[in-house]
Amino acid sequence: MTFSILTYDRKTGIYAGAAATGSFCVGGWVLRGDIESGLCASQGTAPSTFWRDDAMRLMHQGAPAANIVETLTEADSGRDYRQLSVLDRSGGTAGFTGAESVPFADVIAGPDMIVAGNMIASRSVLEALAQAFRDSSGPAANRLLTALRAAEAAGSDVRGLQSAALLVLDPDAPPLDLRIDHSARPLDDLAALAQTVAQPPYATWLSQVPVQNDLNRAPSEAPAPVPPRE
Repeated sequence: MTFSILTYDRKTGIYAGAAATGSFCVGGWVLRGDIESGLCASQGTAPSTFWRDDAMRLMHQGAPAANIVETLTEADSGRDYRQLSVLDRSGGTAGFTGAESVPFADVIAGPDMIVAGNMIASRSVLEALAQAFRDSSGPAANRLLTALRAAEAAGSDVRGLQSAALLVLDPDAPPLDLRIDHSARPLDDLAALAQTVAQPPYATWLSQVPVQNDLNRAPSEAPAPVPPRE
């Protein structure tokens, strides 16, 4: 019912993930991340938000992706209806696809990237998702959008798409956590939102708030008053 991608850039320290689905609110259901821990995606016919939250806690404690997936899936008798992807703080990845996942369903995991999907047209959706990200360049948000569009073009969720989300965690920038919860064209709306927040005045404000590499960052002077709407 969903396809997702989690990535890590060793040169920049950026964790970046995205997801899209034929249902509602994919960002709230699927994606979680922390700049000090990594990323995870919990999805499936009956996705577990507990898998998602427990995975983040275990990653923060330093557990590797493979151990996290094994721990969470073995303890859950309902695992056959769920899917999990984990990308840990060092770029290690691991995934799980339950036996009762709606076809086509699978995970492709490698160093610094993992893609997963269920109720998608074929494995080609996942291959296109991963390859488009690898082949792209520029800001992480743009690369994620390129990857989502490639997956949609390769067959997508078999129902079409109704929601999409992206999450970018950059040590030199505030978190970028964008969600389109219900739309006839969620990828277009997500791209428009990403473009809007990358421009002033929002982008100007982002340059003044704390980030991992500068926890004390603040404006050098009081901000100018915002003129009233007419």
